[in-house]
Amino acid sequence: MKKVIGLLLALAFTFSLGGCSPESSEGSGNPQGQETSATEEPGPSAGNAAEETTPPQQDGESDILIAYFSWADNAVIDGEVDVVASPSVTSPGNVQQLAGWVQEETGGALFSIQVTEPYSSDWDECLERANGERAENARPELTASVENMESYDTIFLGYPNWWYGAPMAVLSFLEDYDFSGKQVYLFCSHGTGGLANSVEDIRASMPGANISENIFDVYEENAASSQEDIQSWLTELGY
Repeated sequence: MKKVIGLLLALAFTFSLGGCSPESSEGSGNPQGQETSATEEPGPSAGNAAEETTPPQQDGESDILIAYFSWADNAVIDGEVDVVASPSVTSPGNVQQLAGWVQEETGGALFSIQVTEPYSSDWDECLERANGERAENARPELTASVENMESYDTIFLGYPNWWYGAPMAVLSFLEDYDFSGKQVYLFCSHGTGGLANSVEDIRASMPGANISENIFDVYEENAASSQEDIQSWLTELGY
């Protein structure tokens, strides 16, 4: 009888230890608190990390999307960059910084429009390619897309004036979706050419969208110091 009781006690002790296993602790299946993003594409395999795309970032739940194209997010840096001649290619780029300020004020989801074949960080080489894309009316391939565009009612679209128009990659992005009925606000960094034909380019690629005439534009040399200006613009818009 004592042997039977001893055996039962041993079994009970074994089971009690099993209940304290680290695998049973709460949250162990997601130790890093994985953040869900509003937009993404299937990631690369473990053996192909070089092709990994930067996932879009979302600040909480929102019906606002802040999509932007920045040379700094789309350039291959070869050697030293002349930051005086090409200030927008160094991080944070002009438009990238503007988009960050818009996100701070609106809490929207941030999406960087990026091409699969980055541009050169050399001004002349980038100019040659951009002009060639415009001449061919090209639509560069993008690395990621917005899977739940229908959930956004308001779109903030940021871009640089690339040689008298919107970058062709921006048109690639816009023509992938139906923006009918969505409220759209534009913000742009530019040189002496101002907005040029960029707004016309965008309107043609967003049929049915309600694009506001209240456009924020800033000369590229003043972009880095324009936080208060863009905050005032957002206040005018009701944000």
